[in-house]
Amino acid sequence: MELIPAPTRANWNTAGYTALDRETALEARPGTEGVARWLRTTVGAATGLPFPEVGGGADRIVLSIEPDLLPEGYRFVNDGGPYLIQGGDAAGVFWGAQTFRQLLGPDAFRRAPVSPDKDWDLPQITVEDRPRFPWRGFMLDVSRHFMPKEGVLRYLDLMAAHKLNVFHFHLTDDQGWRIRIERYPRLTEVGSWRARTKFGHRASPLWEEKPHGGHYTQDDIREIVAYAAERHITVVPEIDVPGHSQAAIAAYPELGNTDAIDTTALSVWDSWGISPNVLAPTDNTLRFYEGVFEEVLELFPSEFIHVGGDECLKDQWRASPAAQARIAELGLADEDELQSWFIGHFAKWLSARGRRLIGWDEILEGGIAEGAAVSSWRGYGGGIAAARAGHDIVMCPEQYVYLDHRQADGADEPVPIGYVRTLEDVYRFEPVPPGLDESQARRIMGTQANVWTEVMEDHARVDYQAFPRLAAFAEVAWSALPAPGERDFADFERRMTSHYRRLDALGVGYRPPAGPLPWQRRPGVLGRPIDGPPPNR
Repeated sequence: MELIPAPTRANWNTAGYTALDRETALEARPGTEGVARWLRTTVGAATGLPFPEVGGGADRIVLSIEPDLLPEGYRFVNDGGPYLIQGGDAAGVFWGAQTFRQLLGPDAFRRAPVSPDKDWDLPQITVEDRPRFPWRGFMLDVSRHFMPKEGVLRYLDLMAAHKLNVFHFHLTDDQGWRIRIERYPRLTEVGSWRARTKFGHRASPLWEEKPHGGHYTQDDIREIVAYAAERHITVVPEIDVPGHSQAAIAAYPELGNTDAIDTTALSVWDSWGISPNVLAPTDNTLRFYEGVFEEVLELFPSEFIHVGGDECLKDQWRASPAAQARIAELGLADEDELQSWFIGHFAKWLSARGRRLIGWDEILEGGIAEGAAVSSWRGYGGGIAAARAGHDIVMCPEQYVYLDHRQADGADEPVPIGYVRTLEDVYRFEPVPPGLDESQARRIMGTQANVWTEVMEDHARVDYQAFPRLAAFAEVAWSALPAPGERDFADFERRMTSHYRRLDALGVGYRPPAGPLPWQRRPGVLGRPIDGPPPNR
């Protein structure tokens, strides 16, 4: 029973296995029809089993929602048949189906049968399970390097296989605007591509001298959202304001600080780092982004909308007479309070439409709007401050769960960024920081692993950085693990031996335990390694 994430409880009912065959039926009771469809199209495709609706007796799989189980909780029972996959809701049944798939073995993760005569044996066990956190997130940055729609759908499948349920979709940044906004077509006509791209860290002398770009149509977004929903994953879009906005300003120069710089000379940024070109705090900018968010809300039904709010350099505001006049008009103390006013405007705007704003922990600076939530990325400090102020938090501290950070300190590690974060380091990450009382700790909605793609030019590089560490993170987010120092990493490594075979079947280009394969290396490409252990704060 080498399951990942580790379940709450798993026990043998009797020694031995039972076998599925072409006569094994699938009974979907009310509310589980979507899970049945997923089982037939994925597990059915891999095994070649049709899972007919008609059948009876012990040789059938029964999907049902049971009131004694918690939301997202599930129970799998094989006591000789029928095979029960029960959940506290449809999501719980779906997570139970994911466990059922793991129990069938790695070949159940393929897209077609590799052996028509293969026996599909199920251990005679009972698994009872439920998640630790309601927010188990994965953030993918498609702005720095665009990932085509098929790649995004593939990552939603990989999330589902690991019981992750929030896809944070980072859609806009200085280096590219990736979502079509019908009323502002230049955002993608101009803002979705750049003439060339820095190869490696910004200190690298290397350039890829060809255009890079791409965007999602609104129908692409609808498809992604629907595909995620079928897998009980919520898509939370991120539209960055007021920093990380050079692509938008390149498309519509009036959005920038026109009295401080010549915004008509800007293009979509082709390098990395923090751009000084930020949005102007004008009524015109507010109205423009209200128009953007109106279309975003039509496409994404999520409770939360992420607005960024991070790394907004204030130099242009200091040099802008219009920005200084706005500070005086509003009676603000400084540029930090001006950013707080800017973010607060959209917090109220979203709240009036039944949604909630979430932003990176810089939105705490200068004051944070009531009801806003915080993604705590600069260590634990932002999350602790937000919890004590009564705000909800997603813990995603850079030095623990930024998967763009390097996995080892060897010379073969491709484009080494940040701290060394091994598989064991991620497995020993604890999302709830010390020092919070019980009511404050309840403000931790969950946790999230982030992948920033400056040095990930294609899906193979994303795979390498994300896996196998995303499997360790998924267990941290789902399972009720002991304190970090008491976690049984040796047992996790043992279970990963089977899980690597599942990842192989899924075609994931993970980092092997022994180190990168020759084609996964990037010799001579400069990164930004940081020596020593990360700060524990």
